[in-house]
Amino acid sequence: MTLFLILVIAAIVLGFIGVVAEGLFYLLVIGIAVFVAALIYLGLHMRRSGRRRPLR
Repeated sequence: MTLFLILVIAAIVLGFIGVVAEGLFYLLVIGIAVFVAALIYLGLHMRRSGRRRPLR
């Protein structure tokens, strides 16, 4: 979960810098890509942690 939060924070920072700084639009694109990667990571993590063995 820590990795997910770090990726989301990095995406926000990159996106903000990409919007504010002139000529650094590619940082916004990278920020969006990092955010999508964080969402995919969270989805995979939630799916994996949902498979618990039933107690006998």
